[in-house]
Amino acid sequence: MNRLAQESSPYLRQHADNPVDWYPWGDEAQARAHELDRPIFLSIGYSACHWCHVMAHESFEDPAIAAHMNDRFVNVKVDREERPDVDAVYMQAVQALTGSGGWPMSVWLTPDGRPFYAGTYFPPVERHGMPSFTRVIDAVSDAWSTRRDELLDAADQISGAIARSIVPESTGEPDASVLTNAVESLRASFDPRFGGFGRAPKFPPAMALAFLCGRAAVDPTFASLEMITTTLDAMAAGGMYDQLGGGFARYSTDTYWLVPHFEKMLYDNALLLRAYTQGWLITREARYARVVDETIGYLLRDLRRPGGGFASAEDADSEGEEGRFYVWSRAELEEVCGDDAAEAIRYWGVTDGGNFEGRNILHVVDPHEEPPDAVQRARAALLAHREQRVRPGLDDKVLLAWNALAVRALAEAGAAFDRPEWIDAARETTRFLLTSLRRADGRLLRSWQETAPELEGQGRARHLAYADDYAALLAALITLAEIDDPAGLTDAIAVADALVDLFHDDAGGFFTTGSDAPALIVRPKDYEDNATPSENSLAAHALLRLAALTGEPRYEALAAEVVDALAPLASQHAVAFGELLQAIERRVSAPLEIAIVGAPDDPATTALRRAVTGRLLPTAVVLVAAPGADDARISPLLADRPLVDGRPAAYVCERFACRAPVTEPDALRAELDRVMGVTS
Repeated sequence: MNRLAQESSPYLRQHADNPVDWYPWGDEAQARAHELDRPIFLSIGYSACHWCHVMAHESFEDPAIAAHMNDRFVNVKVDREERPDVDAVYMQAVQALTGSGGWPMSVWLTPDGRPFYAGTYFPPVERHGMPSFTRVIDAVSDAWSTRRDELLDAADQISGAIARSIVPESTGEPDASVLTNAVESLRASFDPRFGGFGRAPKFPPAMALAFLCGRAAVDPTFASLEMITTTLDAMAAGGMYDQLGGGFARYSTDTYWLVPHFEKMLYDNALLLRAYTQGWLITREARYARVVDETIGYLLRDLRRPGGGFASAEDADSEGEEGRFYVWSRAELEEVCGDDAAEAIRYWGVTDGGNFEGRNILHVVDPHEEPPDAVQRARAALLAHREQRVRPGLDDKVLLAWNALAVRALAEAGAAFDRPEWIDAARETTRFLLTSLRRADGRLLRSWQETAPELEGQGRARHLAYADDYAALLAALITLAEIDDPAGLTDAIAVADALVDLFHDDAGGFFTTGSDAPALIVRPKDYEDNATPSENSLAAHALLRLAALTGEPRYEALAAEVVDALAPLASQHAVAFGELLQAIERRVSAPLEIAIVGAPDDPATTALRRAVTGRLLPTAVVLVAAPGADDARISPLLADRPLVDGRPAAYVCERFACRAPVTEPDALRAELDRVMGVTS
């Protein structure tokens, strides 16, 4: 066993018995590189990464290649999910040196951490035009010995390029034209046949879809509704969606969402839950409700950890083969499904030859067809049979930001579909995060991992939390305060203030790492919404919501720094700024504030609440409080809001100036239509 055996990351521990003399990221590795006068070889990956496993099997488990590495470098392994700061810095180096990026990431550094050579996957022997890993090792080692000055000069140039910000200064507050232009930007890359934006490989555009749903919510004749429905339908019908167990794989290798890389990530499923919930709110299509129900079922069944947190991911591989757990032969289907087999074969497009290496990835032939009873029975039988197979590996670490995304999605879905058990799950996960990932001094931590299976629910948290952890948790806490209990705003305000204190850049925006974190060669700052929303988009969106609830202008000003600077980029490159566009929509619109006052168990209070949560209101904030509750100290929205003739009442307000209260759900819906400017 090498040093990785004691790490909390399952990905790092997967490499604990490699013959490579791995170090985790930290001072010890740098000190050893200085002592030996050797470069650092930095390998970054994650547990669900198929090609990370391939390179590990081919090279890092090979004693001869490992000896080659150990003789020439100090070797460092990093889990990109635990250390997104390290990943962000050196991904920029890979992109600067190669023009692209990905994982596994392979970077060679000076002993003080400056990159001078980089790539991604290297095969053990030369093939497909790629040099062998041993050839690269020899070339880097020789250059370090004979041409070090050139490498050091390259390291200086690359480090300088990474340090320069590409974000423009603010040109002033944006207007609604930014949103119109963003819709046109999405339309320009939209695939009208199979949905999504751009060509294969296709990644689920959850945040862009959420933005489009917000646009459609205020205009039932929204001309781009087909971008939403075509994409939601195609993704849910394809093999990227687990037709038996629910939940989505990371991405599709083809243009029609059939063949995925089979890893399932918590963050994808959380973000897509929001997209399908919002899709249902604007269309009321039953198939979107089914996807929400099945995907939440997957999260609660397969990713839920003791105590309430969610595991990070499931691997693509099982029994050494990618996708083996998920694919079927026709003969298997006939054997398991019995009399229902013919209907299941038709519905899922199963053939003798298969569609993936001789077997079948299940997919729905007609995306608009609801599964008939025979298919529902077949699904249950196949799922039970599949549970007897060897499951893909589980990355069981609990990451704060990803869990916070899941909390928000669960709470919103629970409110939209009137499923209190989903809100209970969100509430339980939040308690877990605030207990297990928060130190006694209040500092949040990034990653929690169970110490031993026999000690159920007991674990350890590691690594200082990043800005996206704080911002995602802030968004989740605000959502729970709106849906569940206004008192939760107290925690939200504390998290927001810590976000500002630890991460705010006086020049505008938020750094990835806190002011108390160990220094890297640069202090990274992420703006684009890629696989997950960036810390700046999350922070801007959440702070605008918090400002609308608390009346605190400082929060709005901090959000405006981000929104105003990035709005021109977002309007032209909408796919890369899906979360930010939702913040921009709040920035250019007067906040819609809704206060409902009534006893929580009063059916009239519930009916008023349902009039709000049963529709999509993209720029609204809402609080529900019992009469006489001491919540006005938290939010002025709840100040002086009495019952009306002893009945629960709803107040619709803009900047805390409220219209006459209403007591009937239909009257509340009409009032919301008027304020939202909803057209028919």
